[in-house]
Amino acid sequence: RKEYVDLYVNYIFNKSVQKPFEDFMQGFLRGCPARSWKMFFPKELQVLLQGHRTFDWHLLEKNVTYRQYKELDQTIRNFWAVFHKLPEEKKKMFLAFLSGSDRISGYGLKCFRFCIEDPQVRNPDEVCPYASTCYFILFLPR
Repeated sequence: RKEYVDLYVNYIFNKSVQKPFEDFMQGFLRGCPARSWKMFFPKELQVLLQGHRTFDWHLLEKNVTYRQYKELDQTIRNFWAVFHKLPEEKKKMFLAFLSGSDRISGYGLKCFRFCIEDPQVRNPDEVCPYASTCYFILFLPR
C-alpha cells in the first residue's frame, strides 16, 4: 500500500503537472532570465513579485497630494480620522479600491503617491467617493 500511495502522490504532485510547469517555466525564464533573479534572497524576490503586505499608514497619509483641497480642510481631516480608525483589513480594501490591488509594489509606501481630489459636484451629498485606479486619484466629495 505504501508503494501505491507514494506512486500516486508522485503522479499527482509531479508527473501530472510536469509538462504545464515546464511550459510555464520556459515562458517565465524567457521574460525573466534566472541569472537576473539570483541576486535576491527568497523573501526579497517575493516582495518584488507580489508587493508589500504590511504598511505604515501614516506614511501613506504624508505622501498624498490634494487638488481643490488643502491638508487642513475639514473633509480631509475627517477622512484621515476615519481611515486611521479602520481595521487593517478595511485599510487594505481601501487600497484595492484606490489602486486595484491591496498590495504596494516592491518599492514600498515611500514611493507610493496618490491624490485626493474634490470632484466639485453640485450636490456632494448625492455623490459617493470614487477612484481612478489608473492614476491613483480618490475623488472625495465635500
